[in-house]
Order: sequence, then C-alpha cells, then structure tokens
Amino acid sequence: MKEHTMPDNTQPTRKISIVGAGNVGATFAYALLLSGLCSEIILIDQDPMKAEGEVMDLNHAVPLAHPTRIRVGDYRDCASSAITVITAGTAQRPGETRLDLVKRNAAIFQKIIPQVVKNNPDGILLITTNPVDILSHISMKLSGLPDHKVLGSGTILDTARFRYLLGQHFNLDARSVHAFIIGEHGDSEVPVWSLANIAGMPIEQYCRANGCDCNETTRNDIYLQTRNAAYQIIERKGATYYAIASGLVRIVESILRDQHTILSVSTHIKGLYDIKDVFLSLPCVINRNGIDRIIQLPLDQSEISALQQSAKALKDVMHSIDLTN
Repeated sequence: MKEHTMPDNTQPTRKISIVGAGNVGATFAYALLLSGLCSEIILIDQDPMKAEGEVMDLNHAVPLAHPTRIRVGDYRDCASSAITVITAGTAQRPGETRLDLVKRNAAIFQKIIPQVVKNNPDGILLITTNPVDILSHISMKLSGLPDHKVLGSGTILDTARFRYLLGQHFNLDARSVHAFIIGEHGDSEVPVWSLANIAGMPIEQYCRANGCDCNETTRNDIYLQTRNAAYQIIERKGATYYAIASGLVRIVESILRDQHTILSVSTHIKGLYDIKDVFLSLPCVINRNGIDRIIQLPLDQSEISALQQSAKALKDVMHSIDLTN
C-alpha cells in the first residue's frame, strides 16, 4: 500500500549531519567514514570538546579510508545536509525500559528538532535516540516536515538480531535467513513467524525438508533473546552501538543511492491494520525521498493483534507527552 510520496528529481547531497557525539553518534560517524558513502560529516554535540576529540580521531583515519571532510559544527551547519541523524539524548540505564526514557529525551528533542529544521528545511530526519518510535513521532510534530521525510531506525536492529539468532539456530549465514521484527522497538515488538523463511521456504517447511526443528519453545526462546538483547548488553558494557551504527549506515546508503531497499524502520502509520497516527516499524521501501512506501504484510490474526497492542502501548505513551512547554 502506497501512502506517500511526490517524485523528487533533484540529486541529493552527500553531506550528513550527526547530532550527538556519544557512543552511537561517534560509532556511526566512524562506520560512515569506512563506508565511503558521503563527502562530508558534521558532528554536533552540546560538549564541543568531546565533538572536537571525536573529529580529530576520525580525521586521522581518513588517509586509511575514504576522502571525507569531517568537522565539528553547530545547527547552522545542518544546512544542505541530505540527512540529519539524531543520536543525542540521555542513555538507557540498567534495568530501565526504552519507554522510561521518554520524558527526558522528549524535552531534549524540543530543543534540537526546531533548530535542525530551521537550518535544513529540505533534508531528511533520521532518528535513533530511544524510545525511537515516540521520538520519531515527536520529531515529525515538532519539525512540520512531511511524514515520509521523518523516520526512525525502528526495528532494523531487532530484525538483524532476530536473523542472527535464527542463523545460529540453523547453522546458516544470517544473511540467508529472511524474517522481520515489527511494531515497537522495545518490549511489545512482534516477531513475524508466519512469513519467516529460508531459501524461500517457510521455517516449518525448511525444518521438515532438512531434518531440523524450531518448535514453539525454541521460537519463544529466540524471540526473548531478540527482545532482551539490549538489556543484556547494557548490563555487561553499558551501551549498545556497533550494530545500530551499522543499521544507520544501511539506511543512509539506501537514501543516498536511491536503492529502494526494504528495511524495517519506524514510520507514521495512518490506517494499516486499523492502526492510526502512531510511529512503529513495518517493512518500508527506502529511497532518496526517505520513506517511499510501506509494505503491508499478509500477517496472521495473532500477529495483527500483537501489532495493534504494540501500537496501543506507543499511543498511550505519546498521549502522555506535552509538547506545548
């Protein structure tokens, strides 16, 4: 189902601005440098010394990577960026859910988003700060941008974790396993078991053909490991950043190269599955315009119900936030 967008025949710039020079922002900048995707990276942070240190370190890698201009900036430097990636915000603490973060980070976004859009009214906003679905919705409201130009990293990471764990279970390259996590990037996320497949075969058919098993107990264990991965990593090392940085690069690549890639990102839902006015993740076609269209999956009834419950949980939180202050 196509919910967006007007064609855009202008060539996007290869300049990327990153707001937030913490673990995720700095790791993303490094991954972006190694990718060779962009010509210029702007790093913006409330601590200019921290940003300057990261930029110095990154620039020393340029002779060993790709010619890229990397510099510290402020919000004025967002001008003409193809994409502004927001990684700024307070970190998730051990034992804290992503939704617990919402009021602290919503207040931060009320300061950031208007300044970004004032200086770059034509660029795309890519949000990764948690809770990413809520903050993506807030960003759309604060920015006034069309909804196809505001997206969150959503469940791109959960989907990668899901595929990795399925690959581990079946002793296969995770890239050969096709499956999605949809809904909230968080505790109500939904595994789409009905459409998960290997070599075009549904999981159950693959198991029958290859003498392996993926029973309900195994499936539930894989789902719980997927859902709880961030908590376990945060407990051990304080933060997650390598995998999400890789996911951000994948999204940026699809935009800059106009690839029409299908990725599970957080987007504005306006009627699919009887869900309205909420940001959550579904497979989306990503191109130079941002979200080109949302893919309506033929979910089974239990998955639709779980997705609707996920949407309700997000809506309840969204309704508790006051953006008028």
